Amino acid sequence: MKSSTASPKRCETCPIRHRAVCATCDPDELGLLEEIKYYRSFEAGQSIVFSGDRLEFVASVVSGAATVERLMEDGRKQMLGLLLPSDFIGRPGRENAVYDVTAITDVTLCCFRRSKFEQLIETTPHIAQRLLTISLDELDAARDWMLLLGRKTAREKVATFLMMIIRRTIEPSHVRLGPVTRIELPLTREAMADYLGLTIETVSRQFSALRKEGLIALEGNRLVDIPNIGRLQIEAGSLSD
Repeated sequence: MKSSTASPKRCETCPIRHRAVCATCDPDELGLLEEIKYYRSFEAGQSIVFSGDRLEFVASVVSGAATVERLMEDGRKQMLGLLLPSDFIGRPGRENAVYDVTAITDVTLCCFRRSKFEQLIETTPHIAQRLLTISLDELDAARDWMLLLGRKTAREKVATFLMMIIRRTIEPSHVRLGPVTRIELPLTREAMADYLGLTIETVSRQFSALRKEGLIALEGNRLVDIPNIGRLQIEAGSLSD
């Protein structure tokens, strides 16, 4: 499979405009980004970045989901993160990729040549500040995930995962306590088990328990309806979610 170049989008109409690295840019700064950006699309299962490869671009995820993974010397692979719309791929100042990034659904990226993006950071404070904010948010998320893997129960892990998908894929204005919220899970049960440090049987049991208690409703393997986000938030074990 090969990646393809997607049709360009105007920054003003981009679905991640107010969440991505360009979120705080003024019209003139958006114009500078327009000049150096391009889009790439990847099919589900396709590698986006290989660890060790020279990283020629940085990018924001426009649509779809991808995993961040590390391959160990003995062949074992560990999922380290989940990239969703508005997440940033790459690190300015670093020439080589440290992790594998793989599309788990069809993915569209808004890409920038790394060298040109690095030059733009030096002259465009809003982009540099936003990139710092994104980096600090990722650090907070990594700390939260350490808590999840180390202390939370299986039920809390699954509920936290669902809350994360809600928070990252649903516009804030649509998240209200009460009305049914529908999300689409980007991971299979097997991949979710790997991500949460559980067995696939445990993940399935927790989904069944949440469904029986009316906290979620399932439609197929990927669509989940949440009747009341507040109740699910309590099950996640942290109101900060």
